Amino acid sequence: MKLLGIVGSLRADSYNAMLLRAAAGQLPDGVELTVYESLRDIPPYEEELDRAPQAAVDALRAAVADADGILFATPEYNGSIPGQLKNALDWVSRPLEHNPLRNKPAAVVSASTGMFGAVWASADLRKVLGLIGARVLDRDTPVGMVKTAFAEDGSLVGPETVEALRATVHDLVDMVREREQLRAAA
Repeated sequence: MKLLGIVGSLRADSYNAMLLRAAAGQLPDGVELTVYESLRDIPPYEEELDRAPQAAVDALRAAVADADGILFATPEYNGSIPGQLKNALDWVSRPLEHNPLRNKPAAVVSASTGMFGAVWASADLRKVLGLIGARVLDRDTPVGMVKTAFAEDGSLVGPETVEALRATVHDLVDMVREREQLRAAA
């Protein structure tokens, strides 16, 4: 099973990238997580450009289409999701009826330096994904106060946080398996 991880932050030492790496350590056997690394290459969405090939957009759409499920990790910028992440989703969502996120299992985790772990951004991202047509796990998995939430090696420190992340990742894997079973039965 292949999961795609998408980090909403463009920062090289992003806490949300660390969170995706921690999530990869919680995956069951036989499941791999590949992190999409080219979010910064996506141009601003423009409908006229959508009719012409866009290499970066085509690569993102192909990565989403190829994945069995998507795990998003988002920071919170001004109470919502980062513009670059929203922009990428605007590209991927077109055309709405045939976009690669349609019926795709997805989950959202979030991290921030604040106490609440980007829960507003997480809620907004789940809403956007649902409107696009993804099957989104309805759960907050926030990691707040990230400067103390991670050890120097990048691992999560708190057992409750590790368990919450593990539960989210395993529930996403279960969603993918259920989708595969439904497809096999059809």
